[in-house]
Amino acid sequence: MSERQSPRERAQAFCQRFGLRLPILLAPMAGACPPSLSIAVANAGGLGGCGATLMQPAEIECWVSAVRAKTNGGFQINLWVPDPPPQRDPAAEQAMRDFLAAWGPPVQTDAAEFTLPDFAAQCDAILAASPSAISSIMGLYPAAFVARMKAQDIAWFATVTTVAEAKRAVEAGADVIVAQGMEAGGHRGSFDASYAEPTMAGLFALLPAIVDAVPVPVVATGGIADERGVAACLVLGASAVQIGTGFLRAPEAGIPTAWADAIADALPEHTLVTRAFSGRAGRSYATAFARAANAPGAPRPTPYPIQRGLTQGMRSAAAKTNTLDGMQAWSGQGGWLAQARPASEIAQDLWRGAQALLP
Repeated sequence: MSERQSPRERAQAFCQRFGLRLPILLAPMAGACPPSLSIAVANAGGLGGCGATLMQPAEIECWVSAVRAKTNGGFQINLWVPDPPPQRDPAAEQAMRDFLAAWGPPVQTDAAEFTLPDFAAQCDAILAASPSAISSIMGLYPAAFVARMKAQDIAWFATVTTVAEAKRAVEAGADVIVAQGMEAGGHRGSFDASYAEPTMAGLFALLPAIVDAVPVPVVATGGIADERGVAACLVLGASAVQIGTGFLRAPEAGIPTAWADAIADALPEHTLVTRAFSGRAGRSYATAFARAANAPGAPRPTPYPIQRGLTQGMRSAAAKTNTLDGMQAWSGQGGWLAQARPASEIAQDLWRGAQALLP
């Protein structure tokens, strides 16, 4: 963003702008961002996060109320930009039902009719909540919604996976770019779903390229889970870092123990990118199910959100029984660095350690 600023100065400026004490953001992970986790990160001085993609407006309101009851710290709320309606293929859906039957309960006949919450109503709920920032993934918000954000002085954090996407986001009015490297756990944020795998750029190549290409602050995300990663990203031009997997073993995250234990063992080569859970590409721990779904001869995943609906029964049953196979066990390539201790301690030590490494 600015060659005249040192890493410390960039981080300080970002923190001052958004009322933070630490340049550490909690990644807004849908289904893995309970209020308790954001409360802990925000009270430590970082920015909390809510992945609201699957939340109804009333659920968003409840999440916000729960967080604000226990912290004065800030948070971001994230939505996916909706895809066009998917093309239905009854034969492909039946093939997937047959495949999934070996990994969980029988797939209900109406499972493919999965519907997402109303996007416009979600947008209204988020604006009513007036968070520190509203973040996007999978594309750009409509101009009318961006204008409403600006009118309320809410910052737009746009997640991107390429330099071209970053430039488009800035042109559309993004205040901050979140550069997502291919190392990130969970869903790839590519604007075009078909490009999610072909354009997988590593964070340390992507980050400085985006920093040099846009005039706004850049937040780095993907595979960062210790002080070395934080410091390296700041040296490469980031103003802050966003961490997801690195907080998932904290007790406040409340994820199933089988998932948390898998993250602890997740070396980079123990993860893979798959569309098997939702129809959108995402990085998961390489469970037996994920490997089987990616293997030659396995049925091709149906489009998002049909695949999400088809796998709902399997994923829910696996979570209830704490069974890793069948569980949507997202993990970034830095999972092995994640620590099983309070999220506030993790956040504070990340920044304390990074400062010791910065020039």
